[in-house]
Amino acid sequence: MASSAQSGGSSGGPAVPTVQRGIVKMVLSGCAIIVRGQPRGGPPPERQINLSNIRAGNLARRAAATQPDAKDTPDEPWAFPAREFLRKKLIGKEVCFTIENKTPQGREYGMIYLGKDTNGENIAESLVAEGLATRREGMRANNPEQNRLAECEEQAKAAKKGMWSEGNGSHTIRDLKYTIENPRHFVDSHHQKPVNAIIEHVRDGSVVRALLLPDYYLVTVMLSGIKCPTFRREADGSETPEPFAAEAKFFTESRLLQRDVQIILESCHNQNILGTILHPNGNITELLLKEGFARCVDWSIAVYTRGAEKLRAAERFAKERRLRIWRDYVAPTANLDQKDKQFVAKVMQVLNADAIVVKLNSGDYKTIHLSSIRPPRLEGENTQVNVTVDYIRPASPATDTVPAFSERTCATVTIGGINIAEALVSKGLATVIRYRQDDDQRSSHYDELLAAEARAIKNGKGLHSKKEVPIHRVADISGDTQKAKQFLPFLQRAGRSEAVVEYVFSGSRLKLYLPKETCLITFLLAGIECPRGARNLPGLVQEGEPFSEEATLFTKELVLQREVEVEVESMDKAGNFIGWLHIDGANLSVLLVEHALSKVHFTAERSAYYKSLLSAEEAAKQKKEKVWAHYEEQPVEESMPVLEEKERSASYKPVFVTEITDDLHFYVQDVETGTQLEKLMENMRNDIASHPPVEGSYAPRRGEFCIAKFVDGEWYRARVEKVESPAKVHVFYIDYGNREILPSTRLGTLPPAFSTRVLPAQATEYAFAFIQVPQDEDARTDAVDSVVRDIQNTQCLLNVEHLSAGCPHVTLQFADSKGDVGLGLVKEGLVMVEVRKEKQFQKVITEYLNAQESAKSARLNLWRYGDFRADDADEFGYSR
Repeated sequence: MASSAQSGGSSGGPAVPTVQRGIVKMVLSGCAIIVRGQPRGGPPPERQINLSNIRAGNLARRAAATQPDAKDTPDEPWAFPAREFLRKKLIGKEVCFTIENKTPQGREYGMIYLGKDTNGENIAESLVAEGLATRREGMRANNPEQNRLAECEEQAKAAKKGMWSEGNGSHTIRDLKYTIENPRHFVDSHHQKPVNAIIEHVRDGSVVRALLLPDYYLVTVMLSGIKCPTFRREADGSETPEPFAAEAKFFTESRLLQRDVQIILESCHNQNILGTILHPNGNITELLLKEGFARCVDWSIAVYTRGAEKLRAAERFAKERRLRIWRDYVAPTANLDQKDKQFVAKVMQVLNADAIVVKLNSGDYKTIHLSSIRPPRLEGENTQVNVTVDYIRPASPATDTVPAFSERTCATVTIGGINIAEALVSKGLATVIRYRQDDDQRSSHYDELLAAEARAIKNGKGLHSKKEVPIHRVADISGDTQKAKQFLPFLQRAGRSEAVVEYVFSGSRLKLYLPKETCLITFLLAGIECPRGARNLPGLVQEGEPFSEEATLFTKELVLQREVEVEVESMDKAGNFIGWLHIDGANLSVLLVEHALSKVHFTAERSAYYKSLLSAEEAAKQKKEKVWAHYEEQPVEESMPVLEEKERSASYKPVFVTEITDDLHFYVQDVETGTQLEKLMENMRNDIASHPPVEGSYAPRRGEFCIAKFVDGEWYRARVEKVESPAKVHVFYIDYGNREILPSTRLGTLPPAFSTRVLPAQATEYAFAFIQVPQDEDARTDAVDSVVRDIQNTQCLLNVEHLSAGCPHVTLQFADSKGDVGLGLVKEGLVMVEVRKEKQFQKVITEYLNAQESAKSARLNLWRYGDFRADDADEFGYSR
């Protein structure tokens, strides 16, 4: 612990006690102290020393919570003055001591001297001389030390000091208060004025037990605005320190324990009080932050009376120097250039959640999420704003409870010096996100947001109001044919109606909100033929037509989330309204034609805008731009498909169908290589039988090839697709196409002699050509069940018709009857036909369509309620 010195003496004389040194950490009572050594790379060792030959009164003790019948023990007379006498004299001072006796229980008794050697003040004698302790009964004055104690005691008696004064000493007994009935009222009654206190115990760097003077309230004080690493209590009662917890505790102990301090009571949390502890040498809250022993916490930083910005600045100081708990700290925007951190942009769109789309000076578009809040909506569209990027939230995969999120750029957005997020929060239109203690990705103005929210809560603004929130019901009739039919006459009679553009699907298809009717509709621009965008069809991704994206962008920039006027003329089969849209007096259909992003449709002939459309189209044709770039070459293009017509290739090969998936894809093995697979499986199983894998020794990794034991007890080649836990590993059997979830104990390393280099995976995935798989789950299940019954584990003939995204599309024939499996599904009304325009497929498409008409006439399965389809129904849908 501390340096020791051996006192001299003759070799034949009695043993002289070793003189040891230390620093007084704590005074337990009038006759017991704790001494610590010097810190070397961490908290120093410590030991308790009890004063020999004297006795001082026992201090009060609270009843143990585990003993219901136990009672609090009060101070003995003059016990607290004795403790205070030693505390003021010794805390933080260097002392030397000798150990004279040690009990079997390990308690050490000795003499303590103030200073570096035994020439200093004898603490026991000083206590006795002040009448704060007595000699132990039964002592005999047979040595100089005991004689000296007897003299001191006689002097105290003669002077009537301490316990020798008149009276019973009841005035020295404290009225200790361990609990406070109304902590909130107690804190408020002090009006944030400093209260004198003594720190009695340090639980961790930021939580202490304090004795408030002069009324002797014993309270737990948590430092406002910060939190230090703590000691986790384990199930067995032991404590495990978090990194730097012990160092933070010693930092606070060495400066505050049993020191006279002042505490500003700022708030309360249950029976714990939030406050700031002030010492003549400084503010411990800011010191802990600056040294990297603590981090700011949002839930209490708002009550810190000396300004949250001071705490943030102290924490930033430690972060920049990577001190202690920040040793691995990386700034949220460390990898961004200054031009990417701060820029001016134009707001183009306000998204439905917490984001806006801005247009940069470069012409690029960027989605910006408001930092640290959850706002319902923003105003200020097409306004210049200042953007300061606070952090970039990386992409996160989906879990069982949380959907996947793409990468997000989160920033503080200001207009004319006003922080939009703060304005929303202050009006009660948004709430501030609460972060994990270790999450540093937050707004650079986070404390202002918290303060704004506190004001909104106090004033009952917005969503914090106690009044009943008015319900705004909006009818979404987009795609609902029955509701649309009811609205159509009313909208036709209304002439021009006010609307807000909620969403832009393409250049000519929009989602509108009609405020007066409080409804949402899908709206198609009349009189024009806009390039069609890319579409996801069943089993196929259809590319968009040229300039479809440009047309969509043009419409977005012009009208998205702007107030417009619409004239409804008609409605299509899918419940979408058709008509004209006006923005600032201009007709959007005419503008699209004028900018060569659309062509005039023949349906415009009967409209009042036909001449304007024709005039705009003629001007666009002359410029030969965009959709009219090859205007003169159009006739030549029309004849090209005839010249390039080719025959459908029909080259069927035998395959063995091993698996049918829920989306009507299927896996097959090539019959020609079947013997190779059988031989490989036989050799592999023999090898595994002679060298079986050690159960539990294999650690699966995603994408890795392995061997897996199927339900039949045999081993097969497989690929790991996902590892949820050792008990849940998703595998794909590469030679058969089926999937299974297994524990890792049923997996093993794939021997190199049987890898995919020796024999490639034998299961190949295909999809049926010329058919559309039903979107309805029950209808799709019926189709899958039919295919499973007909072809699973049977030999068929396969012909590749065309390649597509995901897997090749094929026709499949029964090996015996040569009947087309897909055509059979169409005949049974289990699937619909996918119409393709290629010339070589027209003959087979016609056969499929005739079969579909027969199924419709017979009202089989999908067609039992008639023709349920509407033109492009899925294309006009809107999902949120």
